Order: sequence, then structure tokens, then C-alpha cells
Amino acid sequence: MKTQKNISKILLYALLIAGVICSIGPFYWMVIGASHTSGEIFKVPPNFLPGSELWTNLKNLDESIGILKVLGNSLTITLIYTALALMICSASGYAFAKFKFKGRDAIFFVLLLAIMIPYHVTLIPLFKMMAALGWINTYQAVILPNLAYPFAIFLMRQNMKALPDSLLEAARVDGAGEFKIFFTIVLPTMKPSLAAVAIFLFMFQWNNFLWPLVILNEQDMYTLPVALSSLIGLSKVDYGQLMMGTAISTLPIMIFFLLLQRQFISGMLGSSVKE
Repeated sequence: MKTQKNISKILLYALLIAGVICSIGPFYWMVIGASHTSGEIFKVPPNFLPGSELWTNLKNLDESIGILKVLGNSLTITLIYTALALMICSASGYAFAKFKFKGRDAIFFVLLLAIMIPYHVTLIPLFKMMAALGWINTYQAVILPNLAYPFAIFLMRQNMKALPDSLLEAARVDGAGEFKIFFTIVLPTMKPSLAAVAIFLFMFQWNNFLWPLVILNEQDMYTLPVALSSLIGLSKVDYGQLMMGTAISTLPIMIFFLLLQRQFISGMLGSSVKE
């Protein structure tokens, strides 16, 4: 019996180690590839040790796309989008969870259907709308269309349904208005949920490639994913530069996640508030 338990533990740890290797392996190879030339990256057998071309690849990447400029563009767009979308989605989730109005369930059903619509279907109508507004090649055209992110609204609604109605009623009896209740009671209580939604929104906008590629047509306006795609030429690709740019692009996501990781799990489990 004891032998069977030991074998089970060994198999379990072996599976966990294999899972860790499969998860971390591509990131490790990305970082290692950023320090090699294209020829060294495709060398057989591969070299899994750091190379000597790290600063050369970084210099060439900066000369090719202006890494600081596009990194600044992406950070500006993503942070503004995350802040605005977080406010809109949390307010929408609060309205769906705690207010009773005609057509609430029907509107929420339509919102859920919007999650199932392929993003590519909306590109042409959205582009024509931006052209009519004169917003082609502007940052507001990148930021505004996706502020009401359906999944974020859904997640906030599910968490806010756990907020006790008695708490809100007590605040109303004390004379607090709806805006005061929302900003001083609801939002502070929903910190774990807000952190989880903020991570999703940040990742969505940071990794957004297709829409910025369509709406932006000047290199100085490019976001990081669009700028990195310009490194892929028809006849030659410098994979050292590409690996370097990809490695840099993962850093803001990792930093943002590490800052909010303590709140993330409880927000995803819907445990911001317990009745």
C-alpha cells in the first residue's frame, strides 16, 4: 500500500515537472534566442545557453522599429484603456447585478451573445465608423471601440451579485447617493474582482494586434505587436531581433500580473464578498 502511494506521488510530481517544463520552456527559449543570431537559433543541436548577441540584437531592434517609441505607445494606450474600461465594465456589472429595470435580462443576454461574435466580423463596420468620425490613425480609435468589454462586464456582474443588498440599502437610508455608494462602498469591496478584470483588460489591449494594424498607418503611431510584425520580411527575417522584441513585450504583462496577483485568484473565484 505504501509502495503504491510512493509510486502515485512520483507520477504526480513527474506530471507537474513536465507541465512546468512545457509552460516555462518556450519563455526560456525566447530569452535565450534573444541573445543569439538567427543562424545560432536554428543550429542543430540547439544551444540552450545564453549567447553573446544580446546587446547587438537590442541595438538592431531599436534601429529597426524604435523600441522605446513603440513601447511607450503601447503602454500609453493600454494603461488608458485599462483604466477607462475598468470603470465602464464595473459600473455596467453593478447596474446589471443590483438595479431592476425593464429589459435588463434581455440586454444582458445580447451582451453574452456579443462574446460569441467573431472579432473579425466587426472590423469593416468599425473601420467605416472610424473613417466617418475622422479617427483613422488616431489613438482614440484604438482605445474607445472595446471599452465595454463583454467578458469583463459579465465577470463584474457575477461578483457584484454577492454584494449584500442590505449594505446598499443601509447606505441609501443614511442619505448616500448612488455615485457615492458606487465609489465608496462597491468599488473598495470589489478589489479582488477589479484586479482580475484589470489583468484581462490589460492583456487584451496589450496583445491587440489586428485592430491597431488596420486603423494605424504611420510607423510612429504603431503599437508594439504591430511594430514587431514589420520585422517579418518577405525574404529575410532576423529572428534574433524578433526574439528580443517578443521578450521585451512580455515584461509589462508579467510586471502587471505580479502587482495584482494576490487579488487575482480570489477575484476569479468570485469571493470578493461573502454574504
